[in-house]
This record gives sequence, C-alpha cells and structure tokens, in this order.
Amino acid sequence: MYEANQGNQGRGRRSNTLIVPQANNALQQLKYEAAQELGITIPADGYYGDMPSREAGSLGGYITKRLVQLAEQQLSGRSGQ
Repeated sequence: MYEANQGNQGRGRRSNTLIVPQANNALQQLKYEAAQELGITIPADGYYGDMPSREAGSLGGYITKRLVQLAEQQLSGRSGQ
C-alpha cells in the first residue's frame, strides 16, 4: 500500500512512503480486511494496474474511511473499534 518499490517488478516507481514504518503491518492487515469485506481480490504480485478502477477506488476509499474513524476514536479518548 504505502511501501516504496515493493512488489513493483519494474512497472513504475512508487513515491509513497510511511512516516511511521512500524505501521506497515497494521496497514497491510487493514488493506486485506477491507478487501475481504468488499469482496475484492488483492493482486498477488502487488501490481494494481490490472485491477478495475472502481475496485481500486472502493478499496482506497474504504481504507481512508476506516483510518479516519480510528483517528477520531483515538482523538476522543476511546479505544477499540
């Protein structure tokens, strides 16, 4: 998702890097959970170029929504989901 050049196999360069690299595993888990909930298959090779735009957009939007919810919970002092 945000890791630089991982699984790209020469198909371009990603410029997104994590500010907190230790969050990578949690973000990957969130991505797979979101895809499962939406019924979307994550490409095994990490290349999203063959994924329909609608699916990629839905996945990205869902992940963003969940991250905002988690941040709001943290800011309000609530823990959990």
